[in-house]
Amino acid sequence: MPSNSESSQDPALQSSPSTSYGQFVVDVLGRMTRTSGRIDQRVLRRCIGLASSYLVTDVTMNTEDGIGTWRAGFNRLVDVMVALHMRQELEVETVSTASQACSECWSVAGSWREMDECREGVKAIATRLKGLLDANGKTYKGHAIYAPY
Repeated sequence: MPSNSESSQDPALQSSPSTSYGQFVVDVLGRMTRTSGRIDQRVLRRCIGLASSYLVTDVTMNTEDGIGTWRAGFNRLVDVMVALHMRQELEVETVSTASQACSECWSVAGSWREMDECREGVKAIATRLKGLLDANGKTYKGHAIYAPY
């Protein structure tokens, strides 16, 4: 078994490749559209549901570009949601999942001082999502969506 000094000098143990929510989203959407030619909203919701986890890993594993990679990923997903909305195909559950993801990301970003800047990204994404809602700002196609309170 290696000693602590030996393992701290092993490059494989010193750094892990950083994550990129942006690249993950591009890869998943590309694979989805190549194989079926359509957007599977179950898969889209799973990707959206990972936003807060990727926020933590992107920002902590890549201090220079992590906020940008996370923001790019979430914005791409919202772009897809907007397109589905325009085609009248966006599902209520997908909107609700995105609302919940924004809430989770807001909480995560507020938990670490280093992530204060991320809250601006969450606000921008939430504003885009709010534009999809019914006039009352609380429902989508007449159905209640996730709200943190």
